[in-house]
Amino acid sequence: MPVHRLLQHRPRRTAGRAGDAGDHAMTEQLEAGTVTQQVKENGALGAPGGEVGKARRRKEDARLVTGRTQWTDNIQLPGLLHVAFLRSPMAHARITRVDTSPARTRPGVVAVFSGQDFAGEQGSLPCAWPVTPDTVIPDHPPMAVSEVRYVGEAVACVIATDRYKAADALEAIEIDYEPLEPVLDMNEALAEGSPKVHETGNESFTWKFAGGDIEAAFREAPVVIDRTYVQQRLIPSAMEPRAVVAQTDGDSFTLHTSTQIPHVLRVMLALTTGIPEHKLRVIAPDVGGGFGSKLQVTAEEVLCLLITRRLGKPVKWTEARSEGNLTVHHGRDQIQHIRVAADADGRVRGVQVKLLADMGAYLMLVTPGVPILGAFMYNGIYKMDAYDFTCTGVFTTKMPTDAYRGAGRPEATFAIERVMDELAAEIGVDPMEIRRRNWIRHHEFPYTTICGLTYDSGNYEAATDRALALFGYDKLRAEQSDRREREDPVQLGIGISTYTEMCGLAPSRVLGSLSYAAGGWEHADVRVLPTGKVEVVTGTSPHGQGHETAWSQIVADSLGVPFEDVAVLHGDTASSHKGMDTYGSRSLAVGGIAVVHACDKVKEKARQVAAHLMEASPDDVEFSEGRFRVRGTGTSQTIQEIALATFAAHNLPDGFEPRLDASATFDPESFSFPHGTHLCAVEVDTETGATAIRSYVAVDDVGNVVNPLIVEGQVHGGIAQGIAQALFEEAVYDSDGNLLTTTMADYLLPSAADLPSFTTDRTETPATTNPLGVKGVGEAGTIASTPAVVNAIVDALRPHGVHDVRMPCTPERVWRTLRSVEGESA
Repeated sequence: MPVHRLLQHRPRRTAGRAGDAGDHAMTEQLEAGTVTQQVKENGALGAPGGEVGKARRRKEDARLVTGRTQWTDNIQLPGLLHVAFLRSPMAHARITRVDTSPARTRPGVVAVFSGQDFAGEQGSLPCAWPVTPDTVIPDHPPMAVSEVRYVGEAVACVIATDRYKAADALEAIEIDYEPLEPVLDMNEALAEGSPKVHETGNESFTWKFAGGDIEAAFREAPVVIDRTYVQQRLIPSAMEPRAVVAQTDGDSFTLHTSTQIPHVLRVMLALTTGIPEHKLRVIAPDVGGGFGSKLQVTAEEVLCLLITRRLGKPVKWTEARSEGNLTVHHGRDQIQHIRVAADADGRVRGVQVKLLADMGAYLMLVTPGVPILGAFMYNGIYKMDAYDFTCTGVFTTKMPTDAYRGAGRPEATFAIERVMDELAAEIGVDPMEIRRRNWIRHHEFPYTTICGLTYDSGNYEAATDRALALFGYDKLRAEQSDRREREDPVQLGIGISTYTEMCGLAPSRVLGSLSYAAGGWEHADVRVLPTGKVEVVTGTSPHGQGHETAWSQIVADSLGVPFEDVAVLHGDTASSHKGMDTYGSRSLAVGGIAVVHACDKVKEKARQVAAHLMEASPDDVEFSEGRFRVRGTGTSQTIQEIALATFAAHNLPDGFEPRLDASATFDPESFSFPHGTHLCAVEVDTETGATAIRSYVAVDDVGNVVNPLIVEGQVHGGIAQGIAQALFEEAVYDSDGNLLTTTMADYLLPSAADLPSFTTDRTETPATTNPLGVKGVGEAGTIASTPAVVNAIVDALRPHGVHDVRMPCTPERVWRTLRSVEGESA
C-alpha cells in the first residue's frame, strides 16, 4: 500500500545528562499549581483517588540515585578480562601495515587482535532502514581491516587483566597508514571530482515526498520566503558512558550492555555474528541515559562477543568520555533549504524543503531514516495546499550520525518555526498572529495534513492562550518596543515555538511502507502471584523514563492492587522474551497500552474464577477497585482471594488453567501527536553578543497524564537539551577531519547554573487512539525549545538587519553576525 494511503488512515474517534526523564520536578511545583491535573473518565484508570494522575516519586530512584544498582560497569565476573580499543588517528587512510606483537609482551596482556584477525567473522554492522530501493549501504566492519574512514574507528584491540594495562599496551601496537583526502563538507562531497568516502561515491540516497501541487502554490505567490538553516552536529553525552560485558558458557552467550534496545540488539547480533538467537541472551541493566545514542548496534558489542568466543573468557569494555565523544554516534548535522509561498495576508500556500543530511562515514542502525521521520513534520501545525520534500543522504569522513532525542522532528520543527517568524516579519504582523492565521483549529480535529498524517486531537488555541498568560506576552512586547526606541544596547527578544510531533513509534504497517526492517508493536506480560502481588514484564527498556513507577500506577488502577504490590521486570531477553524497546516517545503510548490490554485479559480470567466460586454467571459479576461483586447482592471476593484460589486449584471452572497470567501485544493504529507552545524571552547585549534567557514558559499537551512528576522531569530535561543546541553545543572537526571537541572542556554541556528556571503547565487533549488517552512527552521539550530560543535571539536583533544566527548562538557568533550585517549596510 502506498505510504500516503497508510498515513491517511483515520483513527477511530473514541529526559553529562541524566536519564531521559531529566531532573525530577519538585513536589512544591505541584502545590504551586504549575502542573495541571485532570481527572480522566476512563473506567478505573484515572478515577478520583486512583494512581493514574498521581504525582508519585519514582520507585526506581531509591536505587538509581544512590548508585545501589547494577550498571554494566559494576558487573564483576570470575576471570574477567578487560578490552581497550586502538582508534584511528586519521579521518581517511589505507592501513598498510599492522604489527600487534610488541603489545603482546606488555604486562597483563592476554591477547591482541587487529581487524584482519576478525575479518572472516565480524560481518558488517547493520542498517535496518534503507529508505529507498537503491540506498547505498557500504560494508561497515566493526574493526577496520584495510581502510579507515573517520577518526576514532577501531583498528586493533588489547585484552588484559585490567583496563589500565590494556590501555597502556595500545601504544605498543604499530600501524602504518597511507593518508587519503578527507571529505568533510556535504556540498563539496556531492560536487563532481570530490574525493570519495566509498568507491560507490558520496551519495547514499535521495528520498522524495510530495503532496499537492507545489508549482501552483509558488506560481505568482505574492510572498515567497527562502531561507537556509544549519543544524549543527551534536554529541548525545548520556550520563553513563557505554559499557559492555560479554561472557560465554559453552555454545551460549550473555551480553550485558548499556543499551536502549536489548530485543532489537539480540536479533541484530545473531544476524551479524552467526550466534544462534536462542543461544544469545542480552541484558540491559539499569541504564543511565540514552537520548538515542544507545539505540544502536555498536562495534564494541559485536567485538566483545567475538573476543569472548575466541578466548572463552568473560570480557568487559567501558568507554572513556573522550573516547565516547569520538565514537558514540552523533546527531543532527543537516543543511535545510526551506521555501514558503504565502498570500499577502500570510496564509501559507506551500512549503518546499531541500535537505542535505550528513550520514557520516557509514549507515548505522537507523541513520537514513532519521531525516525521513522529519519529512512528515515540516508542515508543523499549519494548513497548506502543497508540500514538497527532498532529502539527500551524504557520506563524509566523520563519525556516523543516527537517532538523537527527537530524531528528525526537532530539525523539522526548527525550520518551520523559524521561517514562520520570517514570514511574519515580511508581511509586518506579530509572529503569534501569523501562527493563528495558519494553524489547525481545535474544532477541525481529526485533521489530515498535507503530509497525509491524521492528527487525531489537539487544541493549539488553549495551549497558546495559557502560555501567553503565564509569559506576560503583551507586557514584554511593550518593554521590547521601549528598548528599541531608546536604542538600548541590551535588546529584548521574544521567541515563539508552536509545535506538534509524531511519536508513539509506530504502526508496523507504516514502518513497513517506509522500508524499516522492524515493526512498531510492543509486548507485555502481567502475572498475578498466589499472594496477590503482581509482576509485569514489559518489552520496553527504560533508561531514565520511570517505567517501573508509571507501569505500577497503571496496573494498580487496572487490577485494584496497591501500587507497592506491583513489580516491573524489563531489559533481559531471558525474562522479557519479546519487545521492541524504547525510543521515539513510544513507551507509554505503545508499551503502556500493551500493559493495559494484558491487565484486561487478567481481569477476564479472574472473573471466570470469581463467578464460579460465587456460583454466579460471569455476566453478573462486575469488577471495581480490586473486588469482584455479584450484581445486586452483597457477595464479593478480592482479586487477591481469586489469585490464591487459582493457585490452589481446588475449585476451578472445568478446563480452566490454574493461572492468572496474560500476555498482550499492541500495535498502534496511528502515531500520537502531542503539541504545545513554548515562549522564550532573551536579553542580547549588542555590544558583546552575550545572550541571557530571562524567562521561559512551556505549555505542553501530551494527552492524559499518568504521573505529573515524570512528565515534568521529561519536559525539563528536554528543554535543557533544546536550549543546549541553541546556545552551547557543537561537534567541531578541523580541516583534516579531527574532532576538536573530544572532552567536556571543549564540548560545552550546560549545567543547571547555565539554564533558567522554567515555568511549565499543561493542557490535556486526550488521544483518541488508545484507551489511556496518552500521547508522548520524552522528546517534546527538545523539539519545541530550540526554535523558541533562536527566534528570540533573532527577534532581538531584527532591527539591526539580522534574520538568522547560526547555532550555537554563542556570544562570539552573535557578535560576528551583528558586525557582518553592519558591514554590509555601511
